Amino acid sequence: MDKVERLISIIMILLKKDIVSTTEFAQLFNVSKRTILRDMETLSVSNIPIYSVIGVNGGYGIMDEYKVDKRLLSSADLENTLTALSGLEQILVSEEVEVTIKKIEAMVSPSAPKASIHLSFYDWKGRSEIRQTLRTCQQAIGKSRLVTFDYIDKNDTATKRTVEPYRLHFSETSWYLKGFCLERRGYRTFKLFRMDDLAMTDQTFSPREDFLEQERESDYRAELVEVKALISPSVKDQFIERYGRKSIENYNSEYLLATLHVPQNSAGFQFLASFGTNLEIVEPSSYIEGFRRFLGKMMGKYG
Repeated sequence: MDKVERLISIIMILLKKDIVSTTEFAQLFNVSKRTILRDMETLSVSNIPIYSVIGVNGGYGIMDEYKVDKRLLSSADLENTLTALSGLEQILVSEEVEVTIKKIEAMVSPSAPKASIHLSFYDWKGRSEIRQTLRTCQQAIGKSRLVTFDYIDKNDTATKRTVEPYRLHFSETSWYLKGFCLERRGYRTFKLFRMDDLAMTDQTFSPREDFLEQERESDYRAELVEVKALISPSVKDQFIERYGRKSIENYNSEYLLATLHVPQNSAGFQFLASFGTNLEIVEPSSYIEGFRRFLGKMMGKYG
């Protein structure tokens, strides 16, 4: 067992027990008492609230405020919390989330039944690559410090930005940073994967009081158009997930009729095009025409 594993194990043990002696730890990990003392110093420097008790029954403990009162949470509560955290861990790829999971796991009885729910997300390489960007944004938000970065918009235009960071937002598959852009003198939302050379500066800022109000007002959603489409039964489940069972009705032996609400722009066209030959739009004619032009441009790439 290396040092990191031993330190994590020490924390897990102290979360379960009140006081553990240096001798107990030394025997458990098969190391010297001096090594355990150095481990405790390392944990203290890392802001883990370790305290020592002198005497015959002395040893080390962890401050009560660092623990969660087990009496307030049932086994089901703890399992539900672990399920939610495991999903967040796969999206966020955060060391902080991993530590929190370890704490909760330490409170769950070994005899408790295993979780009945398992969350699984695509193991996209980019999620691990964006870890440092997320960490920098989190630190800057917590310390109220400006961030600078090069930003490339959807038209491939590059600009330099200085931003007061306020919130990280995850939507479907992507991370965004919401903040006040000093160059544009207004609130903006930036996609993290469009950032380059992100850096947290030494300059602090006073959070603006109107951020939450501005965020509500800027919660823009493209106007949705009601579209009817014939779909193959093989993709029925995907439409039920997004639009509900009432959006689907029988049409004939080969197709179902789906009623959808999608924006009449590239985002809506891309979504519908992803179903390939399993979908055919039947109305309205204005949407069909826009979709036809979109597909024509796509085909032009391979002409």
